Amino acid sequence: MLRMDQVHVIRHKVKVEGQSIRSVARQLEISRNTVRKYLLLSAPVRRPGKARACPVVERVSARIEALLAEWGPRTTAKQRITGTRLHRELIGEGLQVGETTVRAYLRERRRRSAEVFVPLVHRPGDEAQADFFEVTVEVGGERRKAWKFLMRSMFSSRDSAWLYDHCDQLSFLDGHVRAFADFGAVPRRVIYDNLAAAVKRRVGAERELTVAFQALASHYLFEPCFARPGEGHDKGGVEARGKGIRLQHLTPIPSGESLEVLSRAVRAQMALAFAARVNPQGVAASDLLAQDVARMLPLPDEAYSARRVDLVSIGRGSLVRVDGAQYSVPSRWASLSATAYVGVETIRFVCRGEELEVAKERRGGQAIRYRHYLPELAKKPQAVRQVAPELLAELGEPYGRLWELLVKRHSPQDAARVLSRLVGAIVDHGETEVSAALFGALAEDRCDLLRLRLAPPTPRSVEVPPDLAAYAVESARATDYDHLLAGGRS
Repeated sequence: MLRMDQVHVIRHKVKVEGQSIRSVARQLEISRNTVRKYLLLSAPVRRPGKARACPVVERVSARIEALLAEWGPRTTAKQRITGTRLHRELIGEGLQVGETTVRAYLRERRRRSAEVFVPLVHRPGDEAQADFFEVTVEVGGERRKAWKFLMRSMFSSRDSAWLYDHCDQLSFLDGHVRAFADFGAVPRRVIYDNLAAAVKRRVGAERELTVAFQALASHYLFEPCFARPGEGHDKGGVEARGKGIRLQHLTPIPSGESLEVLSRAVRAQMALAFAARVNPQGVAASDLLAQDVARMLPLPDEAYSARRVDLVSIGRGSLVRVDGAQYSVPSRWASLSATAYVGVETIRFVCRGEELEVAKERRGGQAIRYRHYLPELAKKPQAVRQVAPELLAELGEPYGRLWELLVKRHSPQDAARVLSRLVGAIVDHGETEVSAALFGALAEDRCDLLRLRLAPPTPRSVEVPPDLAAYAVESARATDYDHLLAGGRS
């Protein structure tokens, strides 16, 4: 086939210079038919020729297909069948074929079986995609793995991300709550992989959803949709964006005090980048988002509570274990059962109508608050001495100053006894009153507990049924019991 410049020369010599077809063909060493053809055509063109016979391919193709069918179940994505391996097998069986021919056959076979992608249309408020992505962060000076939950609204390309310790159901549910609050509305459909946090069981094209995920979808009234198994490109928007955010906003590896601090920093960077974005048609991202939110579902009055409910047993040490971490609870709860409402960042314990909320620890950690053991510490001076640094850190001043004075004037053992009696005073009178009295004593450079000016403890009132409220109960006297022992009558 001639080049474009050669076609131009042919046409110029004949049409402009007036040369004959015979002379031009002789000069350019081409046939006169070629000259005539390009006098009619202004650009090079190749006419389809007849298909060439491929006798070698026809001879070995059946065996190649048989080997592919036989080896297919015994392969993985990383241990796949290659042209080199097939060629070696064919040669070993006595078939004469070139390695290039085998590779070309496989390449054409893959091309014919490759999926053709359909251009999709994303409409305002209709669709979002969500997924988890593994990232590396540095928290408190320790480099470790974390999980980024990302939801992307496909019409406006608005992203919402948050970082979590685990890729579990609690993080999955909490990520939705944060994303919907970030959007200010709820997309009508959300597309996912077939992840275990959402799908309990898959039967053909049908999915049986987990109870917690069903509750989330029912609360926000969106439609859950799922990609085909193993076909992550069915939600290619969030897949590509997840990698982009990791490179644009999490490189170099971010460092912070907590995952919450890092998450807020990443969100702020993403918001700035989104505000400056303009689509190829010249429409600002903020205008697209306004159209998107206007067609979404409204947020419910209350956000979904992304918590797991567990029944837990409290040990004799007033400790309870949740997700591999230990937490202390008030000592009056010891040896009882409690309900733990486990969230991503906090756990709320409920026992006999009382509530306690604590920050969630990582697996293997513990959160011990010695304020929970004040009634016991009031009776155990040796235990006070054992945990004095931790207890004083919780109580704060003036207890730290008092402890220093006590240790200087007395032995650590005697200081622990005094502090134990002070803890008893806190149990009876309350921390505020004892602290005020201590400040006064220390101002006078005194450490004598007996001279602390404390009001007598307020007696507790006990509620009684209305029918018994009119009765007055007198306190008994020791002489009354002497009278009864002597056989007297009341």
